[in-house]
Amino acid sequence: MAKKVLVVDDEKLIVKGIRFSLEQDGMEVTCAYDGEEALNLAKEHDFDMILLDIMLPKMDGFEVCQAIREFSNVPIVMLTAKGEDMDKILGLEYGADDYITKPFNILEVKARIKAIMRRTAAAAPKEENSNVISSGDIRLDCEGRRLFIKEREINLTSKEFDLLELLVTNPNKVYSRENLLNLVWGYEYPGDVRTVDVHVRRLREKIEPNPSEPRYVHTKWGVGYYYQK
Repeated sequence: MAKKVLVVDDEKLIVKGIRFSLEQDGMEVTCAYDGEEALNLAKEHDFDMILLDIMLPKMDGFEVCQAIREFSNVPIVMLTAKGEDMDKILGLEYGADDYITKPFNILEVKARIKAIMRRTAAAAPKEENSNVISSGDIRLDCEGRRLFIKEREINLTSKEFDLLELLVTNPNKVYSRENLLNLVWGYEYPGDVRTVDVHVRRLREKIEPNPSEPRYVHTKWGVGYYYQK
């Protein structure tokens, strides 16, 4: 089945170029040119990936990303201006999985999309290997990619789920930021360790009763992060 991608940018030439290139690889591409249109399309359709520019009419990319995260864990890649580190960090804070810096090479865009789709597919266990991981108050449904704490469902992004699943399945094992970046985002990921810190902070805000005194995801100062039962 063809992968469905939503491309959102108000620069129509950029959208046209991305659409043509992705369709050449057999993907089904839907386009939007402002934030409101993008949000409505995301509500109406199930996409495998969303490419989302930050500077958009009506609603900016941050607002769109945050709104989508209220009902969907679809992988979102933000398109950010060159050198705007704060845009990258804010995009991750609002729930984006990755970012691509403009101006970009379309081959890089396609490679990044395919890498994320491969990891998303690999992270979804096959039916015969479906399992549920229980650890204290936490229950991870690895097949449905759902998290429950004290039977209350917590909505995680795909990367937040991948991160928590890795830590929960390896309790008390300390992972450096570099290890987590490689294991969760992949060796080809061009980002830096701040990506890990942002996702850990967002994860704690969702699962910890008191994020400043974590019960589940702990910091080993100077080393990295680990999960404690």
